[in-house]
Amino acid sequence: MKLTIVGCSGSYPGPDSSASCYLVEAHDGERPWRILLDLGNGSLGSLQRHLDPLDVDAVFLSHLHPDHCMDLCGFYVLRKYHPRGVGPCIPVFGPAGAADRLARGYDLPITPGMTKEFCFTDFGPEPIQIGPFEVRATRVAHPVPAFALTVSAMGKTLTYSGDTAACDALIEAAAEADLFLCEASFLDGQANPPGIHLTGSEAGDAATRADAKRLLITHVPPWHDREEVLAQARTTYAAAELADPGATYSL
Repeated sequence: MKLTIVGCSGSYPGPDSSASCYLVEAHDGERPWRILLDLGNGSLGSLQRHLDPLDVDAVFLSHLHPDHCMDLCGFYVLRKYHPRGVGPCIPVFGPAGAADRLARGYDLPITPGMTKEFCFTDFGPEPIQIGPFEVRATRVAHPVPAFALTVSAMGKTLTYSGDTAACDALIEAAAEADLFLCEASFLDGQANPPGIHLTGSEAGDAATRADAKRLLITHVPPWHDREEVLAQARTTYAAAELADPGATYSL
């Protein structure tokens, strides 16, 4: 399984990175499979540095804030009007209401909206099977319905926090993960609003409590110094690393 950081800027695109998007690839012995975890604003452009977007097999949306889902509007245009013709409907998994929200985002009628290009399915309690991947969605703490995504394939596990405040559900989602991709949007010592995001030290603490084998800090907003966030994460998880746009990680 391979992870590519397509975009990792928190809350909005920054000068060096688009908003959240992570490409996960694995081969089932017959062909490569490619899924996206989030498709935030600016990320569709960055994605094209790594693959043809028409080769994406499925999209998983952690939640419906624009920095995690809004480039599905551009992906809709690409799939609907591409000179190669309309491709098959591909699965998009996410919170309830994703189809209507994204139709409104592109000012489409709710029916059919984007449902001819994307087959929308709400997250449920059962794991989702796509090619070699098993993906489990775990509700976490955020002002809107938001989910951590645990992706398993080839005997390895990747957990992506999505956006979340500190909560036990996040620890459960990341338990013994080979790689924990965790947001850290806040700084310790500031008057951070409750129930929204993690600080670096909280992300490190979550990784430690989950016994994750590797921690990548992501979703740092452009107004923060990424190295300062990393330093705070290392107070609770000494080997924490920063997710860098364009970087790849093999599991």
